[in-house]
Amino acid sequence: MIKQIAQKIKKLKPAPLVHAHCDGPCGVYDPASARIAAEAVLAMTKKIIALKDSKDDASQHTLARYISIKEEQAHVAKTELLILWTDYFKPPHLEANPNLHETFWQAAKLCSACKVSVSLESAEKLMAAIKTIHGMFWGSKDREVAYYTAS
Repeated sequence: MIKQIAQKIKKLKPAPLVHAHCDGPCGVYDPASARIAAEAVLAMTKKIIALKDSKDDASQHTLARYISIKEEQAHVAKTELLILWTDYFKPPHLEANPNLHETFWQAAKLCSACKVSVSLESAEKLMAAIKTIHGMFWGSKDREVAYYTAS
């Protein structure tokens, strides 16, 4: 009975057709969350390298925490980048940025590299890739938003 009433209402007053360019409401996408996570990866990588020769128990426990944070934040950065890549960017953005797919693919691979190794070079390349993505993202909105880092 309720189903029949709902069908009659739909027939009498159909909902208007709407379109959206992305999956979430505007304003929820921002590459800043990936940058913040990548900054943590870079910071932890530097701390791990500085601590690598320490053998005492306290240093080993600190090292374990640094590694855990680095791996977790590399995963967060990758997740945030994949959300931007797959949910926000659409064909018109690809036309404006022909290297968009390659840039995101490389950034995601760098997140994985940072997760499984201790490489200052990979962490710095990840930050550079995110800076490029920042430019693509804000350029797609015709806005100039300064890129900055906490350190």
